[in-house]
Amino acid sequence: MTAIKHALQRDIFTPNDERLLSIVNVCKAGKKKRNCFLCATVTTERPVQVKVIKVKKSDKGDFYKRQIAWELRDLTVVDAKDAIKESSEFDLHFDKVYKWVASSIAEKNTFISCIWKLNQRYIRKKIDFINVSSQLLEESVPSGENQNVAGTDEEAVDEYQELNAREEQDIEIMMEGCEYAISNAEAFADKLSRELQVLDGANIQSIMASEKQVNILMKLLDEALKEVDQIEWKLSSYEDMLRSVKEQMDQISESNHLIHLSNTNNLKLLSEIEFLVNHMDLAKGHIKALQEGDLSSSRGIEACTNAADALLQCMNVALQPGHELLHAVNQQQQRFSDLRELFARRLASHLNNVFVQQFIELEKGLSNRAYYLSVSGHDQSSTLAQHSAELTLPNHHPFHRDLLRYAKLMEWLKNTDYGKYEGLTKNYMDYLSRLYDREIKDFFEVAKIKMTGATKEGKKFATLPRKESAVKQETESLHGSSGKLTGSTSSLNKLSVQSSGSRRSQSSSLLDMGNMSASDLDVADRTKFDKIFEQVLSELEPLCLAEQDFISKFFKLQQHLSIPGTPVSDTEETDGGTLTRPHNIGGLQSAYSENHMIRQMMIKIFRCVEPELNNLIALGDKIDSFNSLYMLVKMSHHVWTAQNVDPTSFLSTTLGNVLVTVKRNFDKCISNQIKQMEDVKISKKSKVGILPFVAEFEEFAALAESIFRNAERRGDLDKAYLKLIRAVFANVEKVANESQKTPRDVVMMENFHHIFATLSRLKISCLEAEKKEAKQQYTDYLQLYVIYSLGQPLEKLNHFFEGVEARVAQGVREEEVSYQLAFSKQELRKVIKEYPGKEVKKGLDNLYRKVDKHLCEEENLLQVVWHSMQDEFIRQYKHFEGLIARCYPGSGITMEFTIQDILDYFSSIAQSH
Repeated sequence: MTAIKHALQRDIFTPNDERLLSIVNVCKAGKKKRNCFLCATVTTERPVQVKVIKVKKSDKGDFYKRQIAWELRDLTVVDAKDAIKESSEFDLHFDKVYKWVASSIAEKNTFISCIWKLNQRYIRKKIDFINVSSQLLEESVPSGENQNVAGTDEEAVDEYQELNAREEQDIEIMMEGCEYAISNAEAFADKLSRELQVLDGANIQSIMASEKQVNILMKLLDEALKEVDQIEWKLSSYEDMLRSVKEQMDQISESNHLIHLSNTNNLKLLSEIEFLVNHMDLAKGHIKALQEGDLSSSRGIEACTNAADALLQCMNVALQPGHELLHAVNQQQQRFSDLRELFARRLASHLNNVFVQQFIELEKGLSNRAYYLSVSGHDQSSTLAQHSAELTLPNHHPFHRDLLRYAKLMEWLKNTDYGKYEGLTKNYMDYLSRLYDREIKDFFEVAKIKMTGATKEGKKFATLPRKESAVKQETESLHGSSGKLTGSTSSLNKLSVQSSGSRRSQSSSLLDMGNMSASDLDVADRTKFDKIFEQVLSELEPLCLAEQDFISKFFKLQQHLSIPGTPVSDTEETDGGTLTRPHNIGGLQSAYSENHMIRQMMIKIFRCVEPELNNLIALGDKIDSFNSLYMLVKMSHHVWTAQNVDPTSFLSTTLGNVLVTVKRNFDKCISNQIKQMEDVKISKKSKVGILPFVAEFEEFAALAESIFRNAERRGDLDKAYLKLIRAVFANVEKVANESQKTPRDVVMMENFHHIFATLSRLKISCLEAEKKEAKQQYTDYLQLYVIYSLGQPLEKLNHFFEGVEARVAQGVREEEVSYQLAFSKQELRKVIKEYPGKEVKKGLDNLYRKVDKHLCEEENLLQVVWHSMQDEFIRQYKHFEGLIARCYPGSGITMEFTIQDILDYFSSIAQSH
């Protein structure tokens, strides 16, 4: 490679004043191996130009020739392909990408390193070197055969440094002192050599003159060494003395350590004894309180609570390893266990007695209330207003207040003897469940009586039965008797015209009870039902919340937020079984278990709440199916309120279950209304008018809007609206198709006008599209009816001009129509003479009477239809005049009445009727 480099420099680059710095033997990637050389060169003249030149042998192979030359400043990227794994491939990015494969990796690295140095030295625009080892770019290229010439030249280039200003000045001064330095260089060099010899001689003489001073220095060093030897001997003697002192001090230290160890052991023993005495000694007053303390008085309860806490602290003291081997400690622990068992029995027995006593007192109060209800029921003069104060649930606050004094003792019992704590919990649930069963059933019985009385005021009630079966029989009898009345006032029980009339006649008997219409009586009954239902829920909520709060405080069951997805380790039996103690007292498991325990206790105590609520809801739905609207709104609000407090509480769960029933009743009410719409039958002999289910949809919507204003379950009503309105649209069209007495267009027009007016008045946002559809249907059918009816007064004239338009449509020119025999001027005059003004007015009068027979009085659309007919008649009149002017020009033929005559006819006919 060196010989090739010299040959290239001699034959190619020297004649061009260029210097070859690096060379690499390459061939193009992916093609046949036709070797060539890439050369990095610089020019010898300034400014320096750096080039990359491709050189290859001639076809005969006897000399080299330049093929391509690239300026280095045109090179943008040098890609070595891989910076980690060695590869002989590399790319050079000039105007396009040139891919090369070097004959050896060393040549490739040397060439890339040379390119990098030339770029750093001569090119302002830096070239991107990618996939090139940083070591290759930072360090000098390793020596080798391929680098000798290039390295020498490049190093010469790198080591060249310009003279600074001071060096230039010194050289100039030296050359000025020797004017012949430039003309006679050899004389100048001889002079410099002689001056250098003189300086060397002077240096040698200076060194020889300093020998005496060196001898003096050596003598001083010898004396210093002797002094150092004496100091070392003294230090050795001092060290021997200190060694003997150290041995004595070690003996003293060991003696002191033994004394300190003995004192430490004595102090630790004393500390352990003091710990056991202070933490495992129960005061005599506490022992007496646990054995004989009064659990009836507040002072005695406080003393027993403090004693129980002290006993628990003594039992839970953290003993150190080895304490349990002490006989005194075991004896004291056994004493504490006996005291705990004794006090736990006393406490459980006393609390059971308190439960029984409180239950007996509440039973007495409940019996007195039941007796009062029974007497009031026999009193024929008692009314629902007199019973209004009875729709309340007894307050258990005094009972809770008395028991909460024992809350801390219950917590102690829960932590020390869970079996007795569980027994008290079960007894409390048994007593309270029986008590609440009676209270809640009596409460709901009063509510049922008030509900049935709301639709049948003045009804004489029978004595309130005590047995559940009797209560059911009485309630069913009340339901049956009230159903006869409410059946007549229910909104959508029957949807035929005949049933609507009978409904009004039946409900009219209720008007004697006050100056109220049938609809006013329905509203009053429903409003009273709404108040009763709200009062029932308002009484139940605080009762359940107060009892749940008491259970949490008294039985020390912390109420935590809901933890969804947390498993339960121990389950409690729902129907009054045992409550299993949770294994894990801390963390999420304990929180979930205590929440679950509270919920199960509430289910046991208030087991009758959900069935009674469902019975009350069934009764309300039987009285009036529209009551489901009130119940859905009220129940949804109470469920939402309960879930905001605690979504997993008994109240929230129970009301949520009942809400499902209410929602089913609401859906059933909507389905029944739709079914009754589909089953409607119309009389063949009577005028149809506004269909019953259209009027009753208006009643339903008005009632629903008043009930669901700002309600949480508005979405359910919107869905019901869509179902009902589609059913109304479909069944209006069905009845219109079946109508024989009233024209189909009239039935559609009147009913859709009524629907549009209803939706416009109520402004129901979810029915905006249906409102627009109703308006469009009303407008379309009004136009159809008007066009259909107006064809009769001028029937022959209409037929004549229809024929004229047909001839024009067949291609006859308008001015040539009069030459047709059937449509000549004479024929036109004959037809016009048949409709003088008097005859037209007579025909319009007959038309008015016919329209009046078709339309119903309820919707009051006669004037609207008559005005539309007037506009349509004038439009036809103008159309006829236009045809006469175009098809019979210059004939002088005109109608025998004018537009003003038409206006006078329509006005006088309307006023006369």
